[in-house]
Amino acid sequence: MSVWLDVVGQPAAVAQFEAAAAAAHGHGPALGMTHAWLVTGPPGSGRSTAAVAFAAALVCPQEGCAECTACRSVRAGSHPDVTVVRSTTLSHGKEQTKALVLAASGNPVTAPWRVMVIEDADRLTEAAANTLLKAIEEPAPATVWVLCAPSTEDLLPTIRSRTRHVALRVPPPAAVAALLEREGVDSAMASFAAHASQGHIGRARALATDEETRSRRAQILKIPRLMTGITDAYGMAHDLRKVAEEDAKGRTRQLDETENAEMLAAYGQGAEGISAGRVKALAGRSLSELAKTQTQRAARSVRDELDRYFVDFLGFYRDVLTVQLGVDQPLINIDVRPAVEQAAQAGDSGDTMKRIDAITAARAQLAGNVPPALVCESLMVQLLHPVSGSGVVR
Repeated sequence: MSVWLDVVGQPAAVAQFEAAAAAAHGHGPALGMTHAWLVTGPPGSGRSTAAVAFAAALVCPQEGCAECTACRSVRAGSHPDVTVVRSTTLSHGKEQTKALVLAASGNPVTAPWRVMVIEDADRLTEAAANTLLKAIEEPAPATVWVLCAPSTEDLLPTIRSRTRHVALRVPPPAAVAALLEREGVDSAMASFAAHASQGHIGRARALATDEETRSRRAQILKIPRLMTGITDAYGMAHDLRKVAEEDAKGRTRQLDETENAEMLAAYGQGAEGISAGRVKALAGRSLSELAKTQTQRAARSVRDELDRYFVDFLGFYRDVLTVQLGVDQPLINIDVRPAVEQAAQAGDSGDTMKRIDAITAARAQLAGNVPPALVCESLMVQLLHPVSGSGVVR
């Protein structure tokens, strides 16, 4: 067993992290270890998985055995010396980062290292990034920072220059399928999910294990083929956004309800002698702040859902282009091959490339906080009538 088994298709990165963990435990050259790391890679490449595995290797006496109390507690999110910040809103703010820096300044409780993992470090606001920069410039002796982002360009140059970079790649489908099979998925479903997810491990798990996710994907892939006019394009844009909002609400509803219940319980709900009105009065400000955070998380979740749909569109048109150019490559969406071939015959490779460019631009617009309704409308029109250079909403 090893914590690195879940880091799929990244042999070079794993080797670098293993050497660093050995150095951190005094079993290798000291130059192999440093106090700040930057893990980059495309969505689904396993950035956070690699970062958490590295954290486990640093606090595990056996450098990542996956079986000891330290490794299990890191995986469960309960290790006192490992903090993992997972972004649920559109940005990491300054106050949140200040609290994290303060927590990082203390000595480890049980392990030789205190490890601070920031997923989506590209979402740090400028003020937050500057706050973090000071902590990285003058680190506590036993603190290790591990930042995750899609690319090095997503962080301030001053932060990049003070971190050691580890680049991940899109895992090959065979490696993703092998992981799913180890988790109990049959080989045919594992192969389908690995290809359909385009190497995105989390998406592959969902496709392999959830019928609703597979049904939603099939529904999304039909959208570009159902448009015959501009009215259809705007209608599809509206439907696409509504579906994303429904899916996002389904993902966040239970968490919102749990948070609200825990907040009210903290202010005495259910305690003898305390009325519901009194609890709400006491918790009013905290509930208001929580509602604000939940609203931000909901907005982020809608954008994440739309981005998943756009990735499915990209895979479809990549397959169309593959057929049009006669490239000897396996299709991503082998289950809808007739639709791919029909689309390939109905257009030319130039238009397909324009559609691919429009989808890429739409994903960038989502990340840049362009209103989702405008992004969807612009994209649907572009898929219907592809025009070079017009995929940017202004």
